[in-house]
Amino acid sequence: MEPNENLAFDALSDRVRRRILAVLGEHGELSVGEISGRIDVVGRTTVSSHLRVLRTSGLVHERRDGRNRFYSLDVDGAVRDAFVFLQSILRQGVEAVEHTTGSASEEDGDPSGPARRQAAG
Repeated sequence: MEPNENLAFDALSDRVRRRILAVLGEHGELSVGEISGRIDVVGRTTVSSHLRVLRTSGLVHERRDGRNRFYSLDVDGAVRDAFVFLQSILRQGVEAVEHTTGSASEEDGDPSGPARRQAAG
């Protein structure tokens, strides 16, 4: 894994940070107050601490407007690296299952095994 992926996965290991990312993904750019208002499990100070981790790991952008700070997903940063990594693992897993399923179907005399693999490929 690349260093950016490691930072992203470390940041994603926390349930509250994943919830913050989900809120930003659903609503776009929000202030700390708006984010904390949508997350019931922790207060504003804790949300700010989590946002700092998410920002330094490259998962969110911070935009300052006077005294206010607004946060949004950084879709070109570490989150993309983590997503690409997870996608490659998922793709390998699906291919392994299809290969195993196709082999078992052929051995059992199921003629749909090869057709299923061709349709999926």
